[in-house]
Amino acid sequence: MSNFTGKTLMITGGTGSFGNAVLNRFLKTDIGEIRVFSRDEKKQDDMRHEFQSKMPEVSEKIKFFIGDVRDLASVKNAIHGVDYIFHAAALKQVPSCEFFPMEAVRTNVIGTDNVLTAAIEAGVKNVVCLSTDKAAYPINAMGISKALEERISVAKSRTVSPEKTKICCTRYGNVMCSRGSVIPLWIDQIRRGEDITITDPNMTRFIMSLEEAVDLVLFAFEHGVSGDILVQKAPACTIETQAKAVLELFDKEHKCGIKIIGIRHGEKSYETLLTNEECANAEDLGNFYRVPCDNRNLNYDKYFNQGDKTRNPLSEFNSNNTERLNVEQVKEKLLTLQYIQEELSKE
Repeated sequence: MSNFTGKTLMITGGTGSFGNAVLNRFLKTDIGEIRVFSRDEKKQDDMRHEFQSKMPEVSEKIKFFIGDVRDLASVKNAIHGVDYIFHAAALKQVPSCEFFPMEAVRTNVIGTDNVLTAAIEAGVKNVVCLSTDKAAYPINAMGISKALEERISVAKSRTVSPEKTKICCTRYGNVMCSRGSVIPLWIDQIRRGEDITITDPNMTRFIMSLEEAVDLVLFAFEHGVSGDILVQKAPACTIETQAKAVLELFDKEHKCGIKIIGIRHGEKSYETLLTNEECANAEDLGNFYRVPCDNRNLNYDKYFNQGDKTRNPLSEFNSNNTERLNVEQVKEKLLTLQYIQEELSKE
């Protein structure tokens, strides 16, 4: 954490699950200040009281800024003196983005452009934008808007010296127990004695913890080159496997079953973290993949006589061809999560 000593970090959408995970990770370090930028004053007030209660000795490091990434002026108002930004503000519920696609555009596309425009103007040293597996081969409004977020980030990286402002993206899959995710819903259904609802038992999804999401962002922050998209080699499981794991942990009396309700608006049967096209130039970094920025300019004439490069042997990395976890392995992963530990303690 030496890069953050005495520095000011701003988290857009900072009252969400990711922002809370960053605060829990960073507050007790020697970071100078963490700015939480979001538009919901109630969530900010709840977060303020929570951290004043559980970390009173360091809670003064948190500064709250009410604003909206859709409004460039409000971003600029919060960005003075900021060294680094984790851009997590987004609309990320697939069905709601399907019904209100322009709202996804305003937040995920225009909002990202606003954050990066303000960051470059203010001389912010390092910006990491959070994206999603749904941006690869997108079929829904949320994925399309996040794919455009990535394109904007890469394009902006070409316009500014990386010594002035480095811009990277991270792309990851489903974060277990994050706000609005399915596991808290299942736990509530079990406690009401209801069957838990799943969309398609054979649907596969990448799974990772909030801590792993923070690790990916920090890896991009430290090791990414401006214009990069960084991907973690996450495992996956079927929705049915994940549902059975939750039932075995929380349904001690075995009264609840599984009810299939069908795929919702805009959902895929499997997700992709690295497209086949991206694999042509991707680098394998052990636990991560790096997709470097294509830094050619628009004068393609000079490339016509150079021939083709040897293609990288990597192929598409998706939730059907990654490591597939079974019920016991998913249970083991779930038991490492603070949320699950706290919910089990209530049983």
